[in-house]
Amino acid sequence: MHNLTIKQMSEKLHAGEITSVQLTQHYLDRISQYDAELNAYVTVTPELAIAMAKEADEMLAAGKGELLTGIPVAHKDIFCTDGVKTSCSSKMLDNFIAPYDAHVVTQLKKVGMPILGKTNMDEFAMGSSSESSYYGPTKNPWDLNAVPGGSSGGAAAVIAAGLAPMATGTDTGGSIRQPASFCGITGIKPTYGSVSRFGIVAYASSFDQAGPMTRSAEDAAWMLNAMAGFDERDSTSLERETPDYAAELGQSLKGLKVGVPAEYFEDGLDPDVEIVVVNAIAEIEKLGAEIVEVHLPNKDLAVPSYYVLAPAEASSNLSRFDGVRFGHRCENPKDLEDLYKRSRSEGFGAEVKRRIMVGAYALSAGFYDAYYLKAQKLRRMVRDDFTKAFESCDVIMGPVAPSTAFNIGEKSDDQVSMYLSDLYTIPVNLAGLPGLSVPAGFVNNRPVGLHIVGPYFSEAKLLNIGHQYQQVTDWHKQMPEQYQ
Repeated sequence: MHNLTIKQMSEKLHAGEITSVQLTQHYLDRISQYDAELNAYVTVTPELAIAMAKEADEMLAAGKGELLTGIPVAHKDIFCTDGVKTSCSSKMLDNFIAPYDAHVVTQLKKVGMPILGKTNMDEFAMGSSSESSYYGPTKNPWDLNAVPGGSSGGAAAVIAAGLAPMATGTDTGGSIRQPASFCGITGIKPTYGSVSRFGIVAYASSFDQAGPMTRSAEDAAWMLNAMAGFDERDSTSLERETPDYAAELGQSLKGLKVGVPAEYFEDGLDPDVEIVVVNAIAEIEKLGAEIVEVHLPNKDLAVPSYYVLAPAEASSNLSRFDGVRFGHRCENPKDLEDLYKRSRSEGFGAEVKRRIMVGAYALSAGFYDAYYLKAQKLRRMVRDDFTKAFESCDVIMGPVAPSTAFNIGEKSDDQVSMYLSDLYTIPVNLAGLPGLSVPAGFVNNRPVGLHIVGPYFSEAKLLNIGHQYQQVTDWHKQMPEQYQ
């Protein structure tokens, strides 16, 4: 059953050929069998999943089922889930049981999707490898020596190994697209504000964006239909009519102008990854698209800008975890200052502490103009580059990451090298644009993703391009041999 597409699962559920309880139990059995070696789940919720599956079966029997009704889902452990631990893979929130659901969780509950559990991630979504989790690193199903990417690495791993048909992720600097690329699945970061951030534990509020992670672009379109929409509880939620993201699936790519930035194929990109990406773009050209050269001259300014702005926002957002109102509290504090210091020192991991320190420094008196204000100006320049590029093309294509998945521990002592693994994804977050990663091939049995970026609100177009590409290729159907 885990090899079926979402549409095929839905057809069988509506036809009565399988029940949601059977489908959910199938995934729970696979989790029991395989998750110990992957460490992709932080929490598994079998009793909740079966109870929700029974409710889904009742909806289907009553003729009230929708396309996703009865299909189980895994949530990244950054989404609050009522009555279930929401830890952000941090000791700080190890005992936090959320008293309410995130907006996205509510939306998926409404259509009757059983919750399998919560997936592992980099602590507070800070990382590019899913190694900084308090619960230990997640492993890549394609190679257990490799990372699955981050911070939604657990979500990507459970889909790649067939431990969930779909999962929620969040993308602050590439945290949906980079793990999707490393694990050979499909992931889309929607336009900033398209999916409510209510109930998502904040890392960097002007960057964070939730999105779907699935095997195919078609599955992602169905899932995004259920996730997106205005939410008055999120002040950054866009008040506009939610489009049907699956409506354009099946559109011809004839006449589509694809911009390929010369700056994406310079030094730093693995030559073998470049070959895979170039071949994928050539396949898109065969489908009728026209390839044009565009330029993003300020691409290299994106990473330093991001690593001032995102930590600055993180230092503010994480100030609430002080041992008084939220989070871990140290034992026997001598006084209030000792309570703050020891609670935060004990509760946060090294990467989170590093980013809080960087952010606090950038925002401090005397350095605000030199760092934070300058980084905001660079952010505008990066956004303007995209605006100008889209004057001569419909979408931009290139690599998702400069390499395939790296080995566990390989970059743990070289944070700059780790940060540069998001070199191609961070500019998209700075500009608030939508971006899609689709599987495009392998290098030494490790997956490579094709990155497709479009103007604001072009998600349906991106998903159609991915879908058309997946009609003539089968990279998205491939699974690691041991999990087939």
